[in-house]
Amino acid sequence: MRSSDAHILIIPGLNNSGQHHWQTRWEQKLSTARRVAQEDWDNPDHASWTSAVRDAVNGAEKPVILVAHSLGALAAAHAAPGFTPGKVAGAFFVAPPSEEWMRAHPLPLGGFETHPRDPLPFPSLLVASRNDPHAEYSAAEDLANAWGSALLDAGEAGHINADSGHGPWPEGLMSFAAFLNRLK
Repeated sequence: MRSSDAHILIIPGLNNSGQHHWQTRWEQKLSTARRVAQEDWDNPDHASWTSAVRDAVNGAEKPVILVAHSLGALAAAHAAPGFTPGKVAGAFFVAPPSEEWMRAHPLPLGGFETHPRDPLPFPSLLVASRNDPHAEYSAAEDLANAWGSALLDAGEAGHINADSGHGPWPEGLMSFAAFLNRLK
């Protein structure tokens, strides 16, 4: 699948993705990409965040590719049962936080502390780091297995955000392109 044949929905996590984050750069680079906006990026609310993702997916006129980072990946997975069947062609999930990290976070994270465990009804790739401070690699591995996602080991890449040196993240863009090529 070519990126121009789909709506690419960028789904940031907690605090949004700033100007140097790879998601923002991809949004600017990919012509059919747009960000799913949240009412409050700093205080996530499960119902509000999942509704925003669900509505963006179901309102798209083309097949949808999800590009979600951190808490955004969890919002997308929680929203998945409400997607119009067949609407999502694939999902590229990067660095979802573990349940353990979510429960230990100082802010209440609005119902995201428990992760969905049902297989997703669309192809997905979960990219995980060996030294992500928000999730042990084994937690990401377990989540990928539960969701039926392929797992991509990003090595020691931190939380795969601008703070960990992944502003442009060309390796991620190449992995995303390879993922798109495998989709129908």
